[in-house]
Amino acid sequence: MNLTRDEMKYLRLLSNSYGTIGEAAAEIINLTAIQNLPKGTEYFFSDIHGEYEAFRHILRNASGTIRRKIDESFPEMSPEDRRSLATLIYYPEDKLKIIKKNKTAGELNALYRETINDLLIVLETISFKNTRSYVRKRLPKDFAYIFEELLFGNKDGYQDFNYRQTVIDSIIEIDQAEPFIIALCKLIPDLSIFRLHIIGDLFDRGPGGDIVAKTLMKYHNVDIQWGNHDILWMGAAAGNKACIANVVRICTRYDNLHTLEVGYGISLRPLVTFAMETYRKDPCSAFKTNVSIDDAMHDTDIASLKKIGKAIAIMQFKLEGQLIEKHPHYEMNVLRLLDKIDYEKGTITIEGKVYEMSDTNFPTIDPADPYRLTEEEDAVMERLRSAFLESAELQRHIRFLFSKGNLYKVVNGNLLFHGCVPMTEDGRFDFIDTYDGPKDGKEWFDYAERMVRTGYFGHHNDPNKERGVDFFWYLWCGYKSPLFGKKKITTFERLFIDDESTWKEEKNPYYKIIDDEEVVLKILREFGCNDKYSCIINGHIPVKKGTSPVHANGRLFFIDGGFAKAYQKTTGIAGYSLVQNSYGFILSAHERFESKAQAIAEEKDILFQQVAREDVDGRMLIKDTDDGKAMQEKIEGLKMLVHAYRTGLINQSVEQ
Repeated sequence: MNLTRDEMKYLRLLSNSYGTIGEAAAEIINLTAIQNLPKGTEYFFSDIHGEYEAFRHILRNASGTIRRKIDESFPEMSPEDRRSLATLIYYPEDKLKIIKKNKTAGELNALYRETINDLLIVLETISFKNTRSYVRKRLPKDFAYIFEELLFGNKDGYQDFNYRQTVIDSIIEIDQAEPFIIALCKLIPDLSIFRLHIIGDLFDRGPGGDIVAKTLMKYHNVDIQWGNHDILWMGAAAGNKACIANVVRICTRYDNLHTLEVGYGISLRPLVTFAMETYRKDPCSAFKTNVSIDDAMHDTDIASLKKIGKAIAIMQFKLEGQLIEKHPHYEMNVLRLLDKIDYEKGTITIEGKVYEMSDTNFPTIDPADPYRLTEEEDAVMERLRSAFLESAELQRHIRFLFSKGNLYKVVNGNLLFHGCVPMTEDGRFDFIDTYDGPKDGKEWFDYAERMVRTGYFGHHNDPNKERGVDFFWYLWCGYKSPLFGKKKITTFERLFIDDESTWKEEKNPYYKIIDDEEVVLKILREFGCNDKYSCIINGHIPVKKGTSPVHANGRLFFIDGGFAKAYQKTTGIAGYSLVQNSYGFILSAHERFESKAQAIAEEKDILFQQVAREDVDGRMLIKDTDDGKAMQEKIEGLKMLVHAYRTGLINQSVEQ
């Protein structure tokens, strides 16, 4: 065997962990065995939009997987009892309080015994395709030894049953049944999801983007493909004032200032003071606020939100106009509208057509220089910028998004991204002008990601850092942004023009041509996905009622999660999530989630329906995945190491 210098270096490093032929051979056998297990179950979620309760509910029921496993495990159990068991797994603390009521000690112990046995059967069904090593890593510390005994201990038929009952009785006797049941219920969803893929948009609209981020930070195996709303918050955290203005406006629009003020400790006092003074006599009627009828807000509170919304919106349009002028290759002059207003007549000219404006009170705009911030506005924005930059919790969450996230990801042959691949009507990749020349296809995604990483992490002396900070805003709403996917964003028109024809946001041709399988295959090949089963998994666009989320003969899935209640009138349901297990894809349709309390009281579960391929030429094994391919590379290296030991190229360690 003739080995290169790099190969010898690799083998010597490998020998530090596997110092003898026996150790290397044992690992080869171990990895080969693992490769032939069924692949782990992957879950794909998109567009959570701060709806943390609904998101946590979907995680707890693993998009219907746990209910399916209960149905498989207990075919003779009544539907009511299956629902009750499922709800216990999702919300153990709350459900235990309900089922304990009015029970004697004897009845309660019998209930505990039956429940633990049922949960252990579900756990075994969920975990059978995982290695013992993997399961052990997921076991809760307080009960790890007991779990190991119950799952992997005495296995001699009748003796095993008696052994298990003895252990369970001991758990009940020492008054540990409830914490043990709770630990079991939390372990089942944990083992149900091998890997979690978030296809963008953690933030905005819903009340807890910060809570969603915290939830994901605790997850054992997660990756994130940034959405346009994520990139907006990332840009705000990097100090982009246009992004900051957009974030604050959207939080105001959806009555979600709590996330900023409590979740991230960002003071809005300078903005509130400025807005209440500047627009004190202005009803700001165009600035509607999505306030739930269940929220006990006073009219004065709603009026204040409208004034804050108008104040920050005007600053937003000024700051965006400055960025467009600074970067002409953004090709976004259609958003520079403040200089198109006739301030005396109260009209605006857009693409040669004159429209009446519904609001003509602009006390902070100088018609001769409409994009200049007043001194007061500039002071407000500086204070806001400092607050975003100094929020330790926000910066921690954004660093997490950078560490676990990308603009796209290729995993197990599938291509994941949030928005679109900018394309022309005839199916070609569309070119985007940049400071470094035109880019298209995969090169455009890679370039865009480098830009924003430089914007956030780059040294202040790097000339590309400022460009990178500015570029966050382009990715939020840019003409050819892979995250936005529309010709223009019509925020201004929706606020100031009643004619709804101006509100139209024309989608990129990508969305019109993706039913053509050849187009989808072209995109997959561009990103190196050549497997015959490769798919695109896409978020961003809610699936309208009566339309299918599956396109191009099962090669593309839209899985906008529909968590944001604002979209649910359009979709008719609360969106979709996607599951890929060893047999293929399962598309889960979500019922609208009202509250945790209702889910417990009514024992509501998730709707699910299976689509596309049910059987991928037999079960997909770990060896068919990216992890399996990495294992194979290690196996090949270990075989080379064994040969090196046997031929004396490398000396074995001395056994102690």
